[in-house]
Amino acid sequence: MSEESKSLQDQWLRAAARTSRKINLGWWLQALSAPLVIGSGIATLSLLWLRRHWPAVESPVWWASSVGWVLLLAIVAWWTARRRFESPHHALVRIEDTMSLRNALTTARCGVGRWPALPPQIDAGLSWNWTRVTAPPLAALALLLAGHWIPVSALPGADSTPPEAPLAWENIQADLDRLDQEDVIDEDYIEEMEKKLEALREKDPDEWFDHASLEATDALERQHQSELERLSREATQADHALANLEQGAGKLSTQRKDELLQQFDNALQGLQSGALKPNSELLDQLQQLDPSQLGQLTEEQMRQLRENLQKTAAAAKSGQCEGSSGQGEEWMDELMAGNQPGQGEGPIGPDGSGSGSGGVSRGPGEAGGVLGNEGPSIKTGALETLQAMDLSRTLPGDLLELQNGQHEVDDSATAPQAGGSVSQAGAGGDRVWRESLDPDEQRALKKFFE
Repeated sequence: MSEESKSLQDQWLRAAARTSRKINLGWWLQALSAPLVIGSGIATLSLLWLRRHWPAVESPVWWASSVGWVLLLAIVAWWTARRRFESPHHALVRIEDTMSLRNALTTARCGVGRWPALPPQIDAGLSWNWTRVTAPPLAALALLLAGHWIPVSALPGADSTPPEAPLAWENIQADLDRLDQEDVIDEDYIEEMEKKLEALREKDPDEWFDHASLEATDALERQHQSELERLSREATQADHALANLEQGAGKLSTQRKDELLQQFDNALQGLQSGALKPNSELLDQLQQLDPSQLGQLTEEQMRQLRENLQKTAAAAKSGQCEGSSGQGEEWMDELMAGNQPGQGEGPIGPDGSGSGSGGVSRGPGEAGGVLGNEGPSIKTGALETLQAMDLSRTLPGDLLELQNGQHEVDDSATAPQAGGSVSQAGAGGDRVWRESLDPDEQRALKKFFE
């Protein structure tokens, strides 16, 4: 076979393959059109129903489901239409029949004849009806878009997304995480509180804001705040007692020293007995410490011990809810216990500031300004006159001016009047009865009112 004949053969066979694909595509689209429209309608109704009952499902899931549904219909339509598909050989026969080539292509393919010259345009007698081809896919696309974009209200209780948890749970959990990171308290308390929070979360989300659940939440929050306040108070008292014992070593009276030792012992018992305890390292240091033998500790050991106490107190105090009732009570307890500087038991600073410990030979130990600096007087209760600059804008009842004056008393003598004198003028109804009516009118009125 010559090169020219080989080239003609390839061109005719490619044209036959294109015609075959075009015919097969047409049969497939015809088989797909009706199922695609009907199936898209069913998919749209199903999609609206699913969106109403499961509104929490993300939109990409619905889009993926729609695409999968269309692909399933396409596969079924292809399987149905495949029995009508034409091979390139049948397409070659269709071309020679349409172009009246008198079986020239069939005989050339069998090697009997020569391949005819390729015309400028190969006509297989086929053309697309674009209305019938594009209408079903566009209708199906419109239905699917409607199923995705039509607003649908969710059924009551159909939203699987749990409601937002109570804020108190988040606050307690955040506080526990902070205390865990600072590593200043015993981990058993954190684990126990987290178990209680988890027990509240495991309830049905519809019951999170019930009366019983809210009461349990409030009780848990109050318990946590109470433990924080107790830990902060006891750690602060222990730190103050150590500071006074350290600074007053050798100078304190026996009675005062016993009081400070008792104060430290009470604070230590409070730290050990509560549910919220310091970390085991600090607790062991405090248990092994003998306050009466503070001189045996180095300055570095004492400083480290006091820093740990202050860190524990600060961590517990920062976790207390702002505005809680316990803060004011804690401050008042420390103030009444004499642990605040300026109340007779605070340590004396290097610059001489502070209140000292008080005593017979050292004065009362009081310091001014314990409750803050006195503010400027605002002269409450003093009456001041407002000067009305524009009298045209005054209203009835506005105060224009205040003046100091005296009553004018008539000091002239008044002659006494005889009782029952007819010369005395009547008053009210008496005046009308006696002087305005003649005797006949008086008798008529008297008879009428009898």
